[in-house]
Amino acid sequence: MSVREEFDAWAADGRDRGMEERHWHTARDVLAAMPVEDGDRVLDLGTGSGYALRALADTHELSHGVGLDGAPEMAGNARSYNQSEGAETLSVTVGEFGSLPLADDSVDHVFSMEAFYYSSDPVKTLRELRRVLVPGGTVHIAVNYYEENVHSHDWQENIDVEMTRWSGPEYREAFREAGLHVASQRNVPDRETEIPATEAFPTDNWDTREAMVERYREFGTLVTVGVAP
Repeated sequence: MSVREEFDAWAADGRDRGMEERHWHTARDVLAAMPVEDGDRVLDLGTGSGYALRALADTHELSHGVGLDGAPEMAGNARSYNQSEGAETLSVTVGEFGSLPLADDSVDHVFSMEAFYYSSDPVKTLRELRRVLVPGGTVHIAVNYYEENVHSHDWQENIDVEMTRWSGPEYREAFREAGLHVASQRNVPDRETEIPATEAFPTDNWDTREAMVERYREFGTLVTVGVAP
């Protein structure tokens, strides 16, 4: 199944809103750390429901925010949510991660939450992000599916789309290969997901409390930040 088919199906049955609920715990931390200023232009790569751009538009006077998604149904839902919430400076477009429909030096910042690993050619995608960023522009790639997070490794079994599972060092090397300086890399813990007391384990999803603590409080979301030279 293609990325388009997979996520069109998600959009049709309302799972786009579910993505927002699952990821907001850590996405808001990443968004708060982005050096966005009034008048900036922001790209949300793999925008889903568009929640991240709407959050930025609530706190900043963006010149423009573009949400890009590979699934037309997902993009259509995001447009309707933007319209209903009065997000007038935001637009949503359908496009491929490896061939962005944007001009050179047209974006100040890029945000991507739980989407980058769906790229069919992740290094090419990073080169495209480098192309559309202005000098000094930043890219923030946030993923829960990565090599060090052993609790994510079985996710590939539950989705028909091929996913890229890199380690932290592999992300840094790929950023450099694409011409981006690596500014930082960190793990953002999810402190809001409730973890039951030890006596409640095993649960349907977890054998031990220690494993659940490791997944949410220690591994959390890997965030790699790059800067365009």
